[in-house]
Amino acid sequence: MLKILNIIGARPQIIKAAAISRAIKNHFSNQIEDIIVHTGQHYDENMSEVFFTEMGIPSPKYNLNVGSASHGVQTAEMLKGIESIIFSEKPNVVLVYGDTNSTLAAAVAAAKLHVLVAHVEAGLRSFNKSMPEEINRITCDHASTLLFSPTETGIKNLVREGFKIDAKMPYNIDNPGVFHCGDVMYDNSLYFSEISATKSNVMVKYKLEKNNFVLATIHRDNNTDEPVRLKQIFEAILDISCKYSISFFIPLHPRTSNILKKNIGNDLYDLIISNNDIILAPPVSFFDMLQLESNAKIIMTDSGGVQKEAYFFKKPCIILRSETEWVEIVKNGNAVICDADINRIIEACKLFYSKPDMEYLQIFGDGKASEFICSKLIETFV
Repeated sequence: MLKILNIIGARPQIIKAAAISRAIKNHFSNQIEDIIVHTGQHYDENMSEVFFTEMGIPSPKYNLNVGSASHGVQTAEMLKGIESIIFSEKPNVVLVYGDTNSTLAAAVAAAKLHVLVAHVEAGLRSFNKSMPEEINRITCDHASTLLFSPTETGIKNLVREGFKIDAKMPYNIDNPGVFHCGDVMYDNSLYFSEISATKSNVMVKYKLEKNNFVLATIHRDNNTDEPVRLKQIFEAILDISCKYSISFFIPLHPRTSNILKKNIGNDLYDLIISNNDIILAPPVSFFDMLQLESNAKIIMTDSGGVQKEAYFFKKPCIILRSETEWVEIVKNGNAVICDADINRIIEACKLFYSKPDMEYLQIFGDGKASEFICSKLIETFV
């Protein structure tokens, strides 16, 4: 039986792992042993633990409880813990997702111990190496033996970096297998979208009207930790809300919540919290997020995952970054890159509120990416 270490740590990875674990349970339970390792990178209950219950994910066999720290300290603690688990479990493959410090630590630990690494969401590039995530994803790809890209653009990025898409088995770190598999998050959105309607009461709780509010998420440190940028974003939100009578729902990431008042200033903060059309809420569950995304008029975010989910639910997206890994949604006109520029954010919101229905091409696969990944793991390692 193939033994995998399934590495999670941040909220998006927990969600992605749900698709893989579900595929294993439904189709490959006699062929794959799924050992979940939680690094503890996200330790807030609403950002982590509740997801296991909601999504039916097996409980982690290991939890490193790393918690919040600087990049170096956090990654070092993960390296230490994951290395110990690899020695103990002797897995055939270490499976990692995305671009977090958990991803980086697991890939480096496994590669240095000559354990094969499989990277889900390989090939994504922002072409901005000032982002820690860009360093993580590049390093992880080049330490991997199996690279699973959700898009054709991701495949093209890997080819530019020297990867061969026609490599033949046996695969190894010097002869990796590269595959266009579709997106596991699309798998989840299809599977959980109907379930979320019965599991979530977020629309009723906050008295939100379908297709009559903007869902906004802000969590990246270059937005939250830079007062000028964060202030521009919230000034845009306030301006849009006041001038155009548009409601906003903003589930606050713990980082954003802790620093919001200090970084935008007392005056703007008071105007925000006194505006009845701007709702600042705690982090929401996965099912709540699905309901918010599927019922919003527009989605505004600096999250790569939420950008995709906006596309899954056919919602226009305002990107609060200077670039995106998901270039297809911008090229297709379904998203606009606004960075933290108040004028661009306002204009994009006005555009999308007045724009007729747009076309959403099928660019993220057929909803069976997780089954494809499991099949390739078995084909490669058994």
